[in-house]
Amino acid sequence: MKVENEMTLIIPALSKNESFARSTVAAFAVEMDPSLEEINDIKTAVCEAVTNSIVHGYQKQEGLITIRSKISGKVLHITVEDSGIGIEDIEKARQPYFTTKPEEERAGMGFTVMETFMDTLEVLPNEKGGLKVIMTKTIKG
Repeated sequence: MKVENEMTLIIPALSKNESFARSTVAAFAVEMDPSLEEINDIKTAVCEAVTNSIVHGYQKQEGLITIRSKISGKVLHITVEDSGIGIEDIEKARQPYFTTKPEEERAGMGFTVMETFMDTLEVLPNEKGGLKVIMTKTIKG
């Protein structure tokens, strides 16, 4: 994969940074000339990944979230990583309506939403503990 441009954003795991993260990745993708629908897809998926890190990974405690975006041709690669508690059963967690926070009225649709709006989605344990979410989106413009 020939990377034409890339950026890394490291933010504290705070709810107020969700919109900043999604806007930053969307702004980075603008050079690919995405449609408004593609921009909204990217923003939604990034917001879900960051929210999952804050709510589930760090359980609203202190921590950092690293977001990496790369452009390779018409493909936008996005990785969202945390060093939180991770997920015991990733396959189970990827099922629609599964939530570890039913008392907070969580819908359990985070991974499903990411998968719906992006072309690919991988959910892996992070080497440092926590989780790594890898997504791609081909920009048709």
